Amino acid sequence: MEKKLSIVVSVYNEEQALPLFYETTKLILEILPWDYELLFVNDGSRDDSLSILREFAAHDEKVKVVSFSRNFGHEAAMIAGIDYAKGDGIVCMDADLQHPPECLPEIVRKFEEGCGVISMVRTKNKSAGLIKNITSAGFYWVINTLSDVKFEPNASDFFAVSKEAADVLRKNYREKVRFLRGYVQSIGFQKATITYEAHDRVAGESKYSLRKLLAFSMNTIMCFSNLPLKLGIYAGAFAALLGVVVMVYTLFTRQGAPSGYATIVILNCFMFAILFLIVGIIGEYIAILFSELKDRPIYIVEETQNIVACSKENK
Repeated sequence: MEKKLSIVVSVYNEEQALPLFYETTKLILEILPWDYELLFVNDGSRDDSLSILREFAAHDEKVKVVSFSRNFGHEAAMIAGIDYAKGDGIVCMDADLQHPPECLPEIVRKFEEGCGVISMVRTKNKSAGLIKNITSAGFYWVINTLSDVKFEPNASDFFAVSKEAADVLRKNYREKVRFLRGYVQSIGFQKATITYEAHDRVAGESKYSLRKLLAFSMNTIMCFSNLPLKLGIYAGAFAALLGVVVMVYTLFTRQGAPSGYATIVILNCFMFAILFLIVGIIGEYIAILFSELKDRPIYIVEETQNIVACSKENK
């Protein structure tokens, strides 16, 4: 029986990029030894992306479309794509052609070698700029330092998983606050790494603002590490030690009435800063727990194209 490759493509306001992506990717898919499906997930686009996807699906039965009722985010779109994918191997990529479709033949070869998880690692991304490249490297250093799970530096949302690995993600990794590429690297299975150079975006601009990237980074760290919660222990020990030092200093240096008003004010400010930092960290963890307890759907599907009706929990 011929194997099938599912290409999951997250789409958000990509009307300018979609025609070129479809044309370029389809040419490569046609020469692969596997059958394929192109599964586009429209993440609440406000432009004409959905109309373009409907046109693709009307003329090509291999094009599948899942459209959300609103914007749920890039990771939710990838999760939905994995949920609806029917392939023996699933590749997640973006529609802006920064993830080169030319890598697909090598991904298929890795699947044929028995790999269950294939991480795509960027070697260069000139379009990101110096600051974003530095912060990206810093993020992976921090998460690898804090977490027991070690992540591949510069691994991207361009990755591939086997049908078996996808089943694990569908059944067991349904957190509301998540880091999908981290889950992919932590579930086991035979792994492989493919390096690539990110192309320039063919159109549009990055949908991730600095604020969104910061929030995403904080959520990721808290999903994979409880070390920030332990900062209170370390801060308390440090504060106690500092208190002893100040006490000894005061006893040995005071002459007559004790002085040191400035020292007391500085120490109070320092201690309150530590206290509020710890309270803030605890608050972030509580917010994550609150999101899980509400148990709201990860995504809501408004319509589909070329997809056989089936039961989806949207969770």
